[in-house]
Amino acid sequence: MSSTNLQKHNTFYSVFHGKRMNTLLWVVFLLLGLVAIQQTKAQSIDSTLLRKHITFLASDDLKGRGTSTPDEKRAADYIAEYFRSLGLQPKGDKALYFQVFPLIKKNDVLPDSNRLAMNVIGFLDNGKPHTIVIGAHFDHLGLGYDGSSLDSEPKGKIHNGADDNASGVAGMLELARIYATNNVQEPYNVLFMGFSGEELGLLGSKHFGEHPTIPLETVHCMVNLDMIGRFNEAKKELVVGGTGTSPTFEPLVKSIAERSFSNEFSLALDSSGVGPSDHTSFYLKKIPVLFFFTGVHGDYHKPSDDIERINFAGQTKVLRYVKTIIDSLQSAPKLAFQQTRVKQQTGHSYKVSLGVMPAYSYSGKGLKVDAVSEGRPAAKAGIQGGDVILKIGDSDIADIQGYMQALGKLKAGEIIPVQVQRGESLMTIQVRL
Repeated sequence: MSSTNLQKHNTFYSVFHGKRMNTLLWVVFLLLGLVAIQQTKAQSIDSTLLRKHITFLASDDLKGRGTSTPDEKRAADYIAEYFRSLGLQPKGDKALYFQVFPLIKKNDVLPDSNRLAMNVIGFLDNGKPHTIVIGAHFDHLGLGYDGSSLDSEPKGKIHNGADDNASGVAGMLELARIYATNNVQEPYNVLFMGFSGEELGLLGSKHFGEHPTIPLETVHCMVNLDMIGRFNEAKKELVVGGTGTSPTFEPLVKSIAERSFSNEFSLALDSSGVGPSDHTSFYLKKIPVLFFFTGVHGDYHKPSDDIERINFAGQTKVLRYVKTIIDSLQSAPKLAFQQTRVKQQTGHSYKVSLGVMPAYSYSGKGLKVDAVSEGRPAAKAGIQGGDVILKIGDSDIADIQGYMQALGKLKAGEIIPVQVQRGESLMTIQVRL
């Protein structure tokens, strides 16, 4: 080969292999980028999966997931199978995902009898000494026979509970997917729980509190998701309860909202560990709790609480915020428990009900009404959502506990004066019980 041809050959070889090397490097970087994108996607909230979960749980086929019904059992099986697909350890009874507890329930479509309900529990074991609990209740009102519906004629109607609480369960399952598949060993274990019997009085979470499947003293905190599917984009309100149950919570949830979610949320903070959902059962065991809730709406406890009304973009945003808080808690030392301003009162028995839904995030004097039940005493007398009940009969109402105590003194058939604040007006309304 001549020197000229050799020079051309070397030049060609150099150029060709240089291009080839650049191409190979580009392919490698592209593949690495795709892997990074896939990993990022795997660790992001997937609204498609949220829709999939809610579509199943809130379908007419499950007939409202009434506690201990075969339809609620199908929901429990769905949750357990999803835990199994993620490789979570069973943490129920006898190395199963289910924690079974007895239930006596009246006014259901099934005959009155001793029956069984079940929690569903999966465990992400990172080999750490402490555990974060993430929970949501999966029961609802079934066919409207349990007395909790706000529909005027509820019996026989399917109460699908898309927001209450298929939305919370979907959020819990999505967080389970992220933490189980992110190839990261967090500094805490995570226990994922689906509770039964919440609508009948926090029965499932109470049972777990009395019969825990992990030592309660190892629990870092409990995060409860209940009704997170109806985020109002105009008001932007997100209720965060339990912020007073650890000194860490309030500054943390505020700083994360301001730093990472600027102008996306208007936080309504409730310091109390006692509220209308399963976090209460953990608070009463002296465990710090956080409760996330997008608020009561006109479809609450009615057959109209359907998937068509779920704001999936808003729910995704809420869960991104929740995950950011959990990630911050992962790096914190074990949280100190702090007792809050409201103490749980037990032993109340009620023979009557006004038929109002309290605004649990309200921190002023009295009981603020979020919603009224059609056909019940409050609605018939003219009490409205937004009213603040200050007095019932001779009983001054300072807060929800005072309201509960006042109800325990009343009898059916009585006509009682109820003092309410409505805007700037103070009025007394006669209510027939």
